[in-house]
Amino acid sequence: METLGLLGHGFATAFTPANLLATFIGCLLGQFIGILPGIGPAAGIALLLPITFGVPAATALMMLSGIMYGAMYGGTLTSVLINVPGEAASVMTAVDGHQLAKQGRAGAALSIAAIGSFIAGVGAVALLAFLCPVLGGFALKFNAPEFFLLATLGLTTTASLGSGSTSKALLMAVFGLIVALVGTDPMTGLPRLTFGEMELMDGIDFIPVAVGIFGIGEVLASLEASQTNVSFIKTRLRDLWLTKKDWVACRMAILRGGTVGFLVGLMPGVGPVVASMLAYAVEHRASKHPERFGKGALDAVAAAESANNSAVQAAMIPMLALGIPGSAATAVLLAALVLLGIRPGPMLMTQQSELVWGLIASMFIGNVILIIMNLPMAPLFAASLRIPYEYLAPGILVVSLVGSFATTLSLFNVGITIFFGVIGYLMLKFNLPRAPVVLAIVLAPLMESSLRQSLMLSLGSPLIFLQRPISAILFAMVLTSLALPLFRRKKVEAKGDELDGTV
Repeated sequence: METLGLLGHGFATAFTPANLLATFIGCLLGQFIGILPGIGPAAGIALLLPITFGVPAATALMMLSGIMYGAMYGGTLTSVLINVPGEAASVMTAVDGHQLAKQGRAGAALSIAAIGSFIAGVGAVALLAFLCPVLGGFALKFNAPEFFLLATLGLTTTASLGSGSTSKALLMAVFGLIVALVGTDPMTGLPRLTFGEMELMDGIDFIPVAVGIFGIGEVLASLEASQTNVSFIKTRLRDLWLTKKDWVACRMAILRGGTVGFLVGLMPGVGPVVASMLAYAVEHRASKHPERFGKGALDAVAAAESANNSAVQAAMIPMLALGIPGSAATAVLLAALVLLGIRPGPMLMTQQSELVWGLIASMFIGNVILIIMNLPMAPLFAASLRIPYEYLAPGILVVSLVGSFATTLSLFNVGITIFFGVIGYLMLKFNLPRAPVVLAIVLAPLMESSLRQSLMLSLGSPLIFLQRPISAILFAMVLTSLALPLFRRKKVEAKGDELDGTV
């Protein structure tokens, strides 16, 4: 009851005209930032941080947090319509969302993404309000071994991310790890795989790789088969809304995705990208029709979008309760707190009660604002697919390259984007899964640093990964994720032998 009373005071703070306007502006800016490839919520918050100087702390944080979760909604639009993930967490949405768009179901994909994000987001904020004091301490139980095993679990689920061969998916994950190793060794400071090129000393950024593989690669492949694409992009507005069958297929996907996203969001440093990919893998295993994944599964879109929005809001728990950023965006928010003269940490909830509960209440309001903005716009954006692809392609290429340039203001990044665009095109030609590459690049830094820290703590003994209950459970999950594809293959072969026997 005390929590409800505090939340009531939070709504009183959030519903003041200035704070309500700040929440709306944050959500709107987040939408645009999510649409633009290469920016993302963390960079968007950092760029707009100066305009909050002189603004009351609660108002500033409501706007900045609106940018953070608003970007999750915005990234869906370009992922579905042009297969360019506007935000890193929308990569898995692009895998099936764009296939649905080609089948004339862009509106359904955008609708279920908005509704799934809303349900999972509101659920996550409700848990944030009621469980923040309790669950905040859970994040402290994770140490280097747990982070390494969590990252490894993300990589081994690449067998689920690929709609074809498991070995191909794992091979692409290894390729992604090699790409991620380019740059300077974080511990020794020595260059590795840079081939003497100074521009590579900082490594290869995630955005050029993702935009190249998913955006430019798709454009090149689509232009090659442009006559086929023309028939795909014609769609009727009356076919864009969700049916009862769609709801039945997606309701559990939203629940599972939201749950996975919330749990992953609690873990500092993991973030919505990992959450959406793990939710996609979980849904693939839970689905009665896993063969549809990668070919236009509406429940896959629902799971991925529910997870990324839930994870973003859950990441506020370790930030507010412990002063530990749960994601890149919350790290920037943490910096904003310091700049606003507020000391983050366990005492924040008591010393700045009005600010914290006002922020939580504004997140409820922000999710309502976003679904009101997104649902009516779904048919409008889906109708844009009536434009012939030959006219859309140059615009997509320009947006992709500008987004890559905006990350570092370097033309070298543009060259990297084009290079990986060609690789993405070849991957499509040879039917190689693209998602595992991106997943590996995202997880590699966490995986490498936590592995090396773990071995330093144990003086080189790998037993450290089995000594703690949480790490032992994660280790068992890694082994299970590796064994399941082999089990499925044996099962299929056994069924094949039975059929041959009956014939």
